[in-house]
Amino acid sequence: MIFEQSIYTVVSKELRRVMADYKIKDIEILTGIKAHTIRIWEKRYGILIPDRTDTKIRTYSDADLSLLLNVCLLNKKGIKISKIANMGTDAIHDMVSEIRLNTTVDNAEEKLILALLELDELLFRNTLADLINEKGLEATFAQNLIPFLDRIGVMWLVNSISAAQEHFISNLIRQKVVSEIDKLPIAQESKEKILLFLPEHDWHEIGLLFYQYLLRNKGIKTYYLGQSLPYDSLVDCIKQLQPTIVLSSWLTAVDEHFIVGYFKNLAIDAPNVRLFAGGAQIHTHSAALQGSVIEVKNSESLLALID
Repeated sequence: MIFEQSIYTVVSKELRRVMADYKIKDIEILTGIKAHTIRIWEKRYGILIPDRTDTKIRTYSDADLSLLLNVCLLNKKGIKISKIANMGTDAIHDMVSEIRLNTTVDNAEEKLILALLELDELLFRNTLADLINEKGLEATFAQNLIPFLDRIGVMWLVNSISAAQEHFISNLIRQKVVSEIDKLPIAQESKEKILLFLPEHDWHEIGLLFYQYLLRNKGIKTYYLGQSLPYDSLVDCIKQLQPTIVLSSWLTAVDEHFIVGYFKNLAIDAPNVRLFAGGAQIHTHSAALQGSVIEVKNSESLLALID
C-alpha cells in the first residue's frame, strides 16, 4: 500500500455509477467471503438471489451486501450456514444486534463496514477502540484500517456510499488518530527533526497523521503543518524551524512537470534538509522524481530510512 493510504482518496468521481451495482468480485472484497463460497451459499442454501445482467453476470444490491455482512458475522461466531439460511431476515438482524454490543475484535471488519453503511458512530468508535486496546494503533492501522479503507474504495467505485458517508468515516478515523497523538509527549530534542505537510490543494491527511503518531511515539521531534500548505509558507517554516527532514504526501492528481518542478525548487530553497514523500502521485512519477525526493512506501520504510 503506497504511503499507508487507501485508493478511496484518489478515485475520480467520474468513475462512479449512478446506482450501486456490485459484481461478485466487489462483494468478495467487501465481505471477505470467497466468490466460490458465495455461489455455493446461493445455490445450496438460497441465502441470496442476485440479479443478472443480459450477459448473465451476477449483480448485487446494498441490501444483499448488508445481508452477507450479517451472515458473515454470525458464521464467524460459530453458527452454521444451514441454520442461518433458515432464520429469516428479522432473526438475523436481532442476533447481529446482540453481537455488535460485545467487545471482541474477531468480527471487527464486518462491524466497521456496517458502521459505515448505517452511519453508526457508536459502533465504529467502540470497534476501533477495542482494536486499539488489543493491538495498539500501529498494528490496527496496518491490519484493519488500511484494508477497511480499501473496501471503501470499492464502494466508491460502484457508487454504493455517498460523500457524506465517506466524510463521516474519514473524520472519525482522523479524530481517533489525533486523540492518540495528543496522548504522546512532545519530544524536546532528537537526532532528527521532521516537518510534515500536505501540498496545496491536497486534503487527504489520514496517512500523514498516522506518520505523525508513529514518529512521535518513537520519540522523534515533529512539526505537523497539516493540509494544503502554500509553498511560500512551507519555505518560511523550514527556515524558521530548521528541520532535518521534510515529509509530505501527494495523493491528488498533479501534472508531472509541476511535481518535478516543485521538488527541484524545494531543493534549492531548502538545501539543508532531506526530502521524503509518499502517496500515489510520488509512486506514479517516481522515475521522473528520482534523485529529487526519497519515496516513502509505508511505515516500515519510513522508519528504516530514518534509522
